[in-house]
Amino acid sequence: MRTVHSLKELRAILRGYRQQEKTIGLVPTMGNLHEGHISLVRKAAEAADIVITSIFVNPMQFGANEDLDTYPQTLIGDQEKLDAAGNTLVFAPSAEEVYPDGLARHTRIVVPEVSEGHCGASRPGHFEGVATVVSVLFNMIQPDFAVFGEKDFQQLAVIRKMTQDLMIPVEVIGASTVRDDDGLAKSSRNGYLSDEERKLAPVIYQILQTTAAKIADGRDDLQVLAQEAGDSVRDAGLRLDYFNIANSQTLKPATPEDSDITLLVAAFLGTTRLIDNISVTR
Repeated sequence: MRTVHSLKELRAILRGYRQQEKTIGLVPTMGNLHEGHISLVRKAAEAADIVITSIFVNPMQFGANEDLDTYPQTLIGDQEKLDAAGNTLVFAPSAEEVYPDGLARHTRIVVPEVSEGHCGASRPGHFEGVATVVSVLFNMIQPDFAVFGEKDFQQLAVIRKMTQDLMIPVEVIGASTVRDDDGLAKSSRNGYLSDEERKLAPVIYQILQTTAAKIADGRDDLQVLAQEAGDSVRDAGLRLDYFNIANSQTLKPATPEDSDITLLVAAFLGTTRLIDNISVTR
């Protein structure tokens, strides 16, 4: 497995792959990799001959008072995990390589509607940063496939819409959320949790499951259900950001007529912000 840091070197290698008519899969990450990320690499390997994992902590998607300065950077450990998973190449550019004229002067991409509400309401500018950096990576690498986790459900929707609207010739693949045995979704931020907080964290998924079961059983007062679930999150001792029940395609509030529904939640446990979701087909 090779690791490159510059676009010039990356494109020289990519030319060689394309001359061999190899298909290319991309897994964009911010590093600090866990089993959830590695599952994306394995899924990319099912679709493509060559798997490239990018590692870049994107400053554009962090807001004021978020954890950009403390976000773990673990390149050596990440390389070891990726090598063991059969990843072909790591692309780990600097901020100067991605944004050569600086953040303030860089073109930004706004994806309307699906980026609004949910995490988009709680983190203004976040999805603008996500869409922008993913479009840059798509243009740098020009992959045939790109794999993103369904844990970040709204992010996946934003990337799919951007790719469709800009007619970018990349097939975006969603990969199922990887969970610990107690149901907690794998996340780089789980490492911020204290031992006591980690014991409590799975309650988020438990509440999602309970609420999804009520919908599957026929309850259609969806906004009342969302309020009840949000109250359950608070009662469990977490600070609720939101608990929303949405149409899976539009991410707008779900109606009783919707057949594909996604429950989305974000909550703070101590200083750590956790997100999760679960989908229901009726």
